[in-house]
Amino acid sequence: MANLLKAFLLGLGKNARDESGNAIVEFIFAATVLLIPMIYLILAASHLQAGSYAVVGAADQAAKVFAIAETPAQAHSNAEEAVRRTMNNFGYTGAKTTISCDSECLSPGSVVTVTVELDVPLPFVSQMFTASAFSVDSAASQRVDQFG
Repeated sequence: MANLLKAFLLGLGKNARDESGNAIVEFIFAATVLLIPMIYLILAASHLQAGSYAVVGAADQAAKVFAIAETPAQAHSNAEEAVRRTMNNFGYTGAKTTISCDSECLSPGSVVTVTVELDVPLPFVSQMFTASAFSVDSAASQRVDQFG
């Protein structure tokens, strides 16, 4: 019985395929199929998060500078400049800004709301191939000082 088992195990060794070198092929295949798309997904999520942070900061700062301005023309100019600078700091351009007031702008006690919208492109994809991957927006409100 022991001789039969020994012969069977030796026979398996003769017929078994030699798998040396297959690990590198399997690793390259797994890296290509799994890791590269996962890395791209992480990069896309990072771009989306950066765009979200940019619009939140831009809306907040624009509402603050609008509320402390002396004239409506200066307020609009300051708010647009705050949005432009914030977007440039995050590496984005082309944000859409909407400013609204609940009553007459810059009247004491009125509330100013600034909405900033940004189209965030996919990383490593030319603008010719896609209009935009994600659209993020944020709104911030600021009360004009009542006692000026």
